[in-house]
Amino acid sequence: MSASAKISYLLQVGDSNHDGDIWKWLDETPGSVRVLDVVSGRDTVEPALDQMLSHWCFQRNHGLWKKSGIQRCLERSNLGYINQPSAGTIHWLPLGLKVLKNVETIIRDEMDRVGGEEFSLSSLSSRDLWQQTGRWKNTELFKMKINDGENDDFCLAPTHEEEITNLIKLANVNYKALPLLTYQITRKYRFEKRPRGGLLRGREFVMKDAYSFDKDHNGAIETFDKVNEAYYKIFSRLKVPFERAVADSGDIGGNLSQEWHFVNPVGEDLLYKCTHCSTVSNVEKTVALPLDDSPPAKVAKVQYALTQDNETLVAAYYPDDRVFLPNLLKDQVEDIDMSSLLLSPEEVVERFQGEGDEELILKKFIRIMDARLNDSTDLPDFPISTFQKNNFTLITDVPLVEAREGEICGECEEGTLTGMNAIEVGHTFYLGTRYSKPMNARYATAQNTSELLEMGCYGIGVSRIVGAIAQMNRDQQGLVWPSTIAPYQVALVVAPRVDSQTVDDALRLLSPWKVMQDQNEKTGFGAKIINAKMHGIPIVAVVGKNWPIVELEVRGKRWKPDNDETPYDYEIALQQKTEEWGWTCEVNNGVEKHFVQKDRIQDVISLLLKDL
Repeated sequence: MSASAKISYLLQVGDSNHDGDIWKWLDETPGSVRVLDVVSGRDTVEPALDQMLSHWCFQRNHGLWKKSGIQRCLERSNLGYINQPSAGTIHWLPLGLKVLKNVETIIRDEMDRVGGEEFSLSSLSSRDLWQQTGRWKNTELFKMKINDGENDDFCLAPTHEEEITNLIKLANVNYKALPLLTYQITRKYRFEKRPRGGLLRGREFVMKDAYSFDKDHNGAIETFDKVNEAYYKIFSRLKVPFERAVADSGDIGGNLSQEWHFVNPVGEDLLYKCTHCSTVSNVEKTVALPLDDSPPAKVAKVQYALTQDNETLVAAYYPDDRVFLPNLLKDQVEDIDMSSLLLSPEEVVERFQGEGDEELILKKFIRIMDARLNDSTDLPDFPISTFQKNNFTLITDVPLVEAREGEICGECEEGTLTGMNAIEVGHTFYLGTRYSKPMNARYATAQNTSELLEMGCYGIGVSRIVGAIAQMNRDQQGLVWPSTIAPYQVALVVAPRVDSQTVDDALRLLSPWKVMQDQNEKTGFGAKIINAKMHGIPIVAVVGKNWPIVELEVRGKRWKPDNDETPYDYEIALQQKTEEWGWTCEVNNGVEKHFVQKDRIQDVISLLLKDL
């Protein structure tokens, strides 16, 4: 049988019921790996494919860790995690798929725990639904459009608010079926002009999107809070430091949203955190005030806007060297027409003036001054000369621009703001009737009337999490996966001349975990340890001449929740069980090693993995 035929055969059988010549061939294949399946207790075929595909698809290059980003690390360093055939697209190889599925499992656990029902919607979505909500015209979001040859346009769905709303609408739900929380984990598609960062910003990605339906505002907020608590548990289980930030809803809609971030210098989002109240917000929602000793701006710019009825002209003045934030203007004028901010000053004034100057006598004006301006600031000329002074409203000392490092927090007005780059990996929205109203999605009440559904939507970038954690945790030796999502929790490395019975005993003791064992006889003992570290396996178990003493080298990074200053569980146990378990620990040049009697290896590994 040819090599390609054998690969095809192995991919099809996918289990260990086909032994004999298959395993003989695998053992003779460079880089093959055998793993004890934690469920059946038998060797499995899949792990062998992991390393086999790794050898055939990639060229080893240890130097890449020093000179390239995480994308090249994942793709080219003989790891077998992903392959990028073109900009913005990813092939998931066996090891990478294991990590991805582990992240999905955590998400499913927590979404199911709060009552989520999993479903799967089509990736093709009709133009008609998007036109109902006015989002089809969003050319930045919807450029992956498809024509079926009969002028009926579709898109590769970047999100599914319209589809799920239509589905629930057609189901004719009544009040007894509410609240309803649905979710899916599928591939999504968005046009990126400049896809970059591999898994961090691509045209195709894996996403968990959830949608909630409630009877009223209070119920929708309760669901929103419940899902955010589930998100907190999800990100805690990933064992990577994260931040929850107040955020702008953007094109999705609604007036309440939160973002979930991993803080990292490569992140494209800018967050600010207060040193006093610890409020974290995206730069688009950060409220900042100038320091008391800050000099006022010498020159101001102006942004014109209109209210929804076109009867009030809003003029917002801000320093000419700062970035204006429309969201902060909305906080001051609730009925502002945000679309008017996209018009030129001349277009705004023309729309406001209407038929002529005689109408201006009855119209109103609001002038809003940023807190960084005062009476000495040079303001632009006002564009209208006909008005009544008593129709003017003046609002001063409010924030209208993007925050800067060191300014005063606008929430508590006591602390100062610290900026940090971050990678957004989750976003939750309270939508209200943003979608149910234009699509007329209603439910039947107990009084046999109908009311609009109150909605929320909740996203997590599953594939982005994989890329972000790889980026955050990598070091000069390779990847460092948290134990909860690592493809294997333990790598078993056997020294030369260790008999097969000892190896079998070690595998039996390690059976509670997914274990990687490199059986390539041409790979040296030290190279196997290096390879295990490069793959990011949290613990490397070394069995050698000191058996029944086993050496456990810790590869993973330890994690605990913020403000938790208690010792790690393993530290407490090490002090108490050193003699009883024959357990010692040493750290040399940053490498942490534990030595333990084989009969206690399960206890020690369990303690170590708890914090890794």
